[in-house]
Amino acid sequence: MQTKQNCGLRPVRRICALALALLALALAPHAWAAETFPTRPIMLIVPFPPGGANDLLARLVGERMSRSLGQAIVVENRSGAGGNIGSRQAAKSAPDGYTMLLTFSGTIAINPVLYANIGYDSDKDLTAIGTIATAPAVVVVNPAVPAQTLRELIAYAKAHPGELNYGSSGTGTVVHVSAEMMLDAADIKIRHIPYSGTGPAVSDLLGGHVQMMLPPIPSVIGLVKSGQLRALAVTGKERSPLMPDVPTVSEAGLPGFASEQLIGLMAPAGTPRPIIERLNSELRNAVTDPAISSRILEVGAAPLAGTPEAYTALAAADQKSWGTIVKKLGLHVE
Repeated sequence: MQTKQNCGLRPVRRICALALALLALALAPHAWAAETFPTRPIMLIVPFPPGGANDLLARLVGERMSRSLGQAIVVENRSGAGGNIGSRQAAKSAPDGYTMLLTFSGTIAINPVLYANIGYDSDKDLTAIGTIATAPAVVVVNPAVPAQTLRELIAYAKAHPGELNYGSSGTGTVVHVSAEMMLDAADIKIRHIPYSGTGPAVSDLLGGHVQMMLPPIPSVIGLVKSGQLRALAVTGKERSPLMPDVPTVSEAGLPGFASEQLIGLMAPAGTPRPIIERLNSELRNAVTDPAISSRILEVGAAPLAGTPEAYTALAAADQKSWGTIVKKLGLHVE
């Protein structure tokens, strides 16, 4: 009886052994690829024109990562459609580790809700490598506005409905949605005037054509220091090292409020896990390098190193917070 049972088990054992052998063969190419990766330059797609803060961050971490990886990381600027064109190209690229994408809240959290069809699914077509930084905005007003604090601005807006305008770098941009998040939290109405970029909006803010804006800190810090604009609060969870005397929005009158861009790197979905881990390790080394982290702080961002899983979780929270306000506003771009 025992012999018969053993005989019956033999085919099962053979099948299990064969399955294990096939699994080992399937995993072998990925293991070999990870051990030899990279063997050629890596393309880092930045879905914006050169010269901006996101482009600078990409070049900072890319150059540092390339030294450790032993291969060049070539930054490719593919701008257009609010970042959708470059993001779409990355999402449709081969999942072999040789294409990375600089991602931020606009492309991951806002655009999927704002646009009718962005041409890719940020959840299904991309996979997280890791975070680089978070970047707050700053609430600035023209000095002619009779408000020295955020509380005073909120009170003035309630007492003078329809009198104030705010500028943004365009409908649906982070600058626009950040402002609407704050106005929603404060329960006030200030008219939105969209521009074709941050520069024209700041120019009209200086001229008094709009009275308020929530731009990135680096774009206005010189104007604040010279007294041409007045900073009332920063939107981050903590004060900015660039403006240590300016309170957070939470401190200045809206407890618990925080709005920050989340910036990181992603790769096409299906990129082998060992390669993702290698890229994440080098990215974390770059972000925590004192020379790099100090430069990140200089552009108004806070360095944030983390695992792929941490970035995935943060991106999901980002999609919920930004996406909710976009839907509430009824924003839509064909």
